Amino acid sequence: MPTLLARASGRAIPFMLALGLAAGGASAQNAYPSRAISLVVPFAAGGPTDVVARSLGAAMSKTLGQSIVVENRTGAGGTLASAHVARAAPDGYTLLIHHNGMATAPALYRKLPFNPLTDFAYAGQVADVPMTLLGRKDLPPGDMASFIKYARDNGNKINLANAGLGAVSQLCGMLLQESLGAQFTTVPYAGTAPALTALLGGQVDVLCDQTTQTIPHIKSGRVKLYGVTTLARIHALPDTPTLQEGGLQGFEVKVWHGVYAPKGTPPEAIEKINGALRAALKDPAFTQKMAELGAEIVPDARQTPAGLQSWLQAEVDKWGPIIRKAGVYAD
Repeated sequence: MPTLLARASGRAIPFMLALGLAAGGASAQNAYPSRAISLVVPFAAGGPTDVVARSLGAAMSKTLGQSIVVENRTGAGGTLASAHVARAAPDGYTLLIHHNGMATAPALYRKLPFNPLTDFAYAGQVADVPMTLLGRKDLPPGDMASFIKYARDNGNKINLANAGLGAVSQLCGMLLQESLGAQFTTVPYAGTAPALTALLGGQVDVLCDQTTQTIPHIKSGRVKLYGVTTLARIHALPDTPTLQEGGLQGFEVKVWHGVYAPKGTPPEAIEKINGALRAALKDPAFTQKMAELGAEIVPDARQTPAGLQSWLQAEVDKWGPIIRKAGVYAD
């Protein structure tokens, strides 16, 4: 009998060990995240997207129980950072936050090292940042209606600044010219800050830029404000009309931010990331910070993975024809 028990015990050891390993594996899988998460930002520290990312990361970490480390990977209009995340291990520990550039990259770049529509898993959208149409302080038109006439009469005598290839300010400028039926002289800069500095200094006439950058200068009277680029007026500038009210029907440009993971990231991880994102969008500290920047939390339907996927496809369809018509490309 002792021999029989010993043999039975000997056979039982591998079986029990297998059960333990299986349980341990399931436990490890359910433990996500068990270490810090990297949130990659395609633009420089201190810029508009970086500000949103750092505020979002701090809020999401409360739910996830792990720190979220912001990593700035700049260059090539955000495509370097996007390609880096697309190639990263699909384990939920490398995420990307990006704006409209994810939708415009396919039309702007002839040799794009990733496909925004097929190379990522979607986590959800965050916030919309309205744009403002600004003129230098001494530009003659006093309101949007007179600006429209002035723009059509003066054409390429008007210098239109933007923050470089792929920047939302460039997209806004292209849509503005198409809507006006006018052709301006475009002056690209290496980022938002130098473009705004040029406007403040009177070196250029017009600029589309985010409320995150422009509200202080609007309130100080250092620029001339013609309107906001959303379809409805915004809380941060309630007395400012939209460009649609000023005469450009259907004009809408806003900076939207989405969070992505590499394709193949486990659904369980995406579910936890999305849950933390949605909790962050209700966090008082985060919502207050967004309000200060003039940003608005996206509706519930856009906070979901499916909402981001649908929105991205619609934006690709919207901007592709406009960019191709303008003939703007990067090698």
